[in-house]
Amino acid sequence: MIQDIPIHHRTIGVNFNQSGDATTTVWAPAANQVEITFEGKKLELQKQKSGYWQLQTTELNPGTNYKFVLDGKTELPDPASLFQPEGVHGPSQTIAITQFAWTDHSWKNLSLRDYILYELHTGTFTPEGTFAAIEQKLDYLKELGVNAIEVMPVAQFPGNHNWGYDGVFTFAVQNSYGGAKGLQHLINTCHQKGIAVVLDVVYNHLGPEGNYLGAYGPYFTNKYHTPWGNAINFDDASCEGVRRYFIENALMWFRDFHVDALRLDAVHAIKDASPTHILQEIKMHVDRLMKETGRTHYLIVELDLNDTRYIKSQEEQGYGMDAQWIDEFHHALRVTATQEKTGYYSDFTGIEHLAKAYQDAYVYDGQYSLHRKKDFGMKVESNRGQQFVVFAQNHDQVGNRMLGERISHLVSFEMQKLLAGAVLVSPYLPMLFMGEEWAETHPFLYFVSHSDQELIDAVRKGRKEEFAAFHAQGEAPDPMAEETFLHSKLQWELMNTEPHFTLWMYYKELIELRKQLPALYELNRKHVKAIPNSKMQTLFLHRWHENNQASCLMNFSKEVQTITLPNSEERWQKVFDSAEPKWKGLRAAPNILEANATVSVQPEAILIYTNNDNHQQ
Repeated sequence: MIQDIPIHHRTIGVNFNQSGDATTTVWAPAANQVEITFEGKKLELQKQKSGYWQLQTTELNPGTNYKFVLDGKTELPDPASLFQPEGVHGPSQTIAITQFAWTDHSWKNLSLRDYILYELHTGTFTPEGTFAAIEQKLDYLKELGVNAIEVMPVAQFPGNHNWGYDGVFTFAVQNSYGGAKGLQHLINTCHQKGIAVVLDVVYNHLGPEGNYLGAYGPYFTNKYHTPWGNAINFDDASCEGVRRYFIENALMWFRDFHVDALRLDAVHAIKDASPTHILQEIKMHVDRLMKETGRTHYLIVELDLNDTRYIKSQEEQGYGMDAQWIDEFHHALRVTATQEKTGYYSDFTGIEHLAKAYQDAYVYDGQYSLHRKKDFGMKVESNRGQQFVVFAQNHDQVGNRMLGERISHLVSFEMQKLLAGAVLVSPYLPMLFMGEEWAETHPFLYFVSHSDQELIDAVRKGRKEEFAAFHAQGEAPDPMAEETFLHSKLQWELMNTEPHFTLWMYYKELIELRKQLPALYELNRKHVKAIPNSKMQTLFLHRWHENNQASCLMNFSKEVQTITLPNSEERWQKVFDSAEPKWKGLRAAPNILEANATVSVQPEAILIYTNNDNHQQ
């Protein structure tokens, strides 16, 4: 475990002090000589302990292009570069990253339980595909009710078009998006508008093109096999420099970019058998930073293991992550809505598993999984509802389909409304995927812009093999084609047409209800009861907080079904009805129901009743 990482400033790469002097530090433990070359000059770095090389100089200025030279051989970009103005193969450029004029001093991060998340991809969210263009849409998101944007990875990747998971410069912000200053400006503006920023980062692998880390040191190990080749070296020989690299990266986003939360991609693919897991160590340093600055930051992980060790506190011998994505809620919801049973969906029965996801978070918490061919998962006991992020769709569940179909391509308008309701009444953190709130009709396809032909061929071949598991017919759109990228952009003009505008208003009202109704707002997993009826394809979800109750009646069938409200002496007031005419529904349900009443729920509809209409103020 690394004890001496300063939390106040970045210590690797090129950094400027208040006087403008530059300190250049690079980890190259096997090198005999390290030089920095810039503007026709070449300066030698001095060897330090633990494989680091360092130079202090007044000759480097912000905005200078530079490269490192190891042992007098090939010139290489900086592994801790903050900016790659000419892409992954070009020179690095110095940036005075701490000199941004922040105006968010009064900003206080939201409580995690209050997050209404909205996942977006910078390149396709707007026609321009930049951070500056996102800023122009913040008032729109605010009006919708979103208070936290989750930005897909921005670490520098090859070319201009990529999901972001092929990033190879972990510290450099994508040049075509607006670079570091553009991201800082976006976050500053978000905070001015009361919106938190979650940044997606990838610590389980690096992309294949422009990945020069291996030339500097043992950043990778053949101790483990991963889908991307050798694993990042978190626990093999000489791993301290690697661990420091990623810990410093997490600290940089929080300290120098004022990011509110990190979403760590696929942490189940991080291989680390150290006594202190790298996630624990990142958490320890983030805790130190928060104590020093007084700011609050969260660590949210994508996890495919159903293992509460990741989200238990370190006092409980856990890794201390604040929350995790749970794909199983999505899978159960998707199977319930579409009956799709291919690939990993084959493990899910539909509405029974959806009820279990509401009740228990994990669907598989020790049972035998046919898809995995083993007993899988563990029970969620003390973890709170705010520790789980749920969704009806996200970039993976849309973009990893061969044709990138959104839910709007797969189900009816009525079912889209029901799915939105199913997510927003859950006792978990809800997340929308950009454009779902108006039923975007463009797909979200997989796209890349590599320059290596062998790699391009491998990507095309890999995609084809991946879809074989889902028995997909036909050919996938070419990931390299410009039209694949352009066809994935949102069509903002749809919002002004029907039924898209009605759906947008529907989302807006439903989000507001979640914020205002105590039984929905409070994420107490002990106050949840979910009752499925597989024959009728209905689900009754009962949630309560103190004296406020919410009864959520969902009908996933294509026929009218009747559901009886719970035994009580309560009189029930309707607060939401997806089948109302104003939502282009078939027939509204009664506004008032007496105790123990039976109510007809329209096909593919959701009703929400409360025992009193005392919304939060």
